[in-house]
Amino acid sequence: MTRHEQENFPAVTSSPLLLRAAPLALCAAMIAGYPTMSLAAETTATPVEAAAGAIFAQPSALPFQAPDFAHIADADYEPAILQGMAAQRAEIAVIADNSEPPTIENTLVAMERSGQFLTRAYGAFSAMVGANTNDRLDAVEAELSPKLAAHGDAIYLDSKLFARVKALYDKRAELPSGGEEARLLEVTYQRFVNEGAQLSDKDKLALSAINEQLSSLGTAFSQKLTEASKQAALVVASRAELAGLSDAEIEAAAAEAKTRGAEGQFVLTLVNTTQQPQLARLTNRETRRRLYEASVTRTTRGDANDTTATIARLAELRAEKARLLGYPDYASYAMYDRMVKEPVKALEFMEQMVPAVARKQAAEAEELNAAIRAEGGKFSVQPWDWDFYSEKVRSAKYDLDDAQVRPYFEISRVLEDGVFYAANLVYGLTFQKRSDIPVYHPDVSVYTVLDADGSELGLFYFDPYARPNKQGGAWMGNFVEQSRLIGTKPVIYNVLNIPKPAEGQPALVSFDDMITMFHEFGHGLHGLFASQTYPSISGTNTARDFVEFPSQFNENFATQPQILGHFARHWQTGEPIPAELMAKIDRARKFNQGYALGEVLTAALLDMKWHALKPGRLKNAARFERQALDSLGLRIDLVPPRYHSSYFRHIWDNGYAAGYYSYLWTEMIAHDAFAFMLDGGHGVTREGGDLFRQKILSRGNTMDYAAMYQAYAGRQPRIDAMLDARGLVEEGAK
Repeated sequence: MTRHEQENFPAVTSSPLLLRAAPLALCAAMIAGYPTMSLAAETTATPVEAAAGAIFAQPSALPFQAPDFAHIADADYEPAILQGMAAQRAEIAVIADNSEPPTIENTLVAMERSGQFLTRAYGAFSAMVGANTNDRLDAVEAELSPKLAAHGDAIYLDSKLFARVKALYDKRAELPSGGEEARLLEVTYQRFVNEGAQLSDKDKLALSAINEQLSSLGTAFSQKLTEASKQAALVVASRAELAGLSDAEIEAAAAEAKTRGAEGQFVLTLVNTTQQPQLARLTNRETRRRLYEASVTRTTRGDANDTTATIARLAELRAEKARLLGYPDYASYAMYDRMVKEPVKALEFMEQMVPAVARKQAAEAEELNAAIRAEGGKFSVQPWDWDFYSEKVRSAKYDLDDAQVRPYFEISRVLEDGVFYAANLVYGLTFQKRSDIPVYHPDVSVYTVLDADGSELGLFYFDPYARPNKQGGAWMGNFVEQSRLIGTKPVIYNVLNIPKPAEGQPALVSFDDMITMFHEFGHGLHGLFASQTYPSISGTNTARDFVEFPSQFNENFATQPQILGHFARHWQTGEPIPAELMAKIDRARKFNQGYALGEVLTAALLDMKWHALKPGRLKNAARFERQALDSLGLRIDLVPPRYHSSYFRHIWDNGYAAGYYSYLWTEMIAHDAFAFMLDGGHGVTREGGDLFRQKILSRGNTMDYAAMYQAYAGRQPRIDAMLDARGLVEEGAK
């Protein structure tokens, strides 16, 4: 049983006024489509381009307007996105130049309707860049990234358009409080101000230049990281060096080597995180060290994929952008719309965990060193040893290892008899597999999602397996966003990176991969249950420190007895997972939490350090990281951050700048909310699910997040349930 390896990006939105130039990512990064009025020459489509991109000019004829991948070619994306920007530019010009007094309908609603051509094209393109890219798409992304950034700036820096929005905002008291219109106006106005609408013309030009550079650098970082992770895969010459891995894993490593032209050798590919899952099982210490070193040095080798200079420039530009906009630092700028409003509050939340985590890390390290000495080892535990010896200690303590657990988690059964079954039990949903919807890769499957009353709720795509041309991690996104205004229902996808089994082998997943499947479908439910008029505030278009709440909440259903017993069955015999084995898993989940929580906490604090920088203060990125990590009071020498800065995709290109704390914050909310469901919210029943759907999952960004939580639980969230789940509460304190 390894630690939870999931890297969950936020849900990706395709809302026309929230289409950012960032590539696909999140949990998602959230992408948005901003209109522009400065790209006329660049976005005028030639007849050839118009023909190439025409498939996106109108909604797809497929069910739910799903992208028709059977007829979409790589050559379609760039001309369609350029044409989409030009079309939206014209739509926005009409709104800004309207001589009639501004109204909700002729300004905000008109803005919400704009950009649908662009939304369709970019929604499909960003999904491909994340999950099924190639050299051509990477080149298109690099070419379009600064243009989309300029396209985005134009709407927020257009003085005539902002004047109309401000005129409505100044009369906001006339709108009924608590309605979608009032919330849309508030969100739109705040976004305009935060994006620089009140700057002077000179500063607007400077801001636009910074934003274009940031967009290009973010794309460059992401592409370098994807290629670096591919190139840094560990190559070993002999099967003996992989001792401890299963036969299936070794066969997969041999197959990967063959695809790379290294037949007869073995290749272990890298996942995004610092630690690699094979470290828990490799018995050869030198192989473990080499794999760990390959992971942590992947983007600091001084080659074409070295990201050190890129992140330094990103940090400098972000600090300068914050200064230009009147903020003390980028963290303050980024957190303006969060549930946690200020950096100091996020830091206070995390710092209250540091003493308990540090104590736990020290105790765990000594326990591992004792295990090493007991075997006759003459060394102290190092980062590449931690997972291996923690598994030994875990096995000794709980008589448990990963090989015992995997046979009970076959991927299709986890999905259909676990994830889907839980959604049926709690929310009344049913799922119909389809064979008539074209997909972008043979590994992808599609389901129609039916609501409890039998009505069609939306479509769900499932893309489970790792590929060399897929970004690492796990995420959810929308091909189509729910909106009553536009008349669309959600088309959702979940993307994971579970190693694909060798031909003829069962697709058995780890306990942590199983939890990840529940997690990502929690994002999916947030999108599927969206019930908004306006796309900009629909579904998962919420703050960074709220969007992970529904996904982490959904993880809890995986281990509820009535759900677990339905899907956790041996892939050969069909026997349910033994109660004693599950009891061991439950006890073992609190083991090694000094490490598991510490690596996330360290990464989150490192993120905040980067985004507290003032302009001109960064001299050396590597030295800055060392100093930042040394200041945290945690055992960085033994428990490295989940991501070192040079491969921290979340914060450099996936919208989590000054936001990685969100995983911890939303974990706290999710544990508290589930404790409320069990204790006072009707339990794991349709009544309990309907309450959570009504108060949280269906609300999108239609109200203040603290008020939304208060409406569900009758109080604000508490940290106790999270600390207890992590095993950080002393027995006497319970």
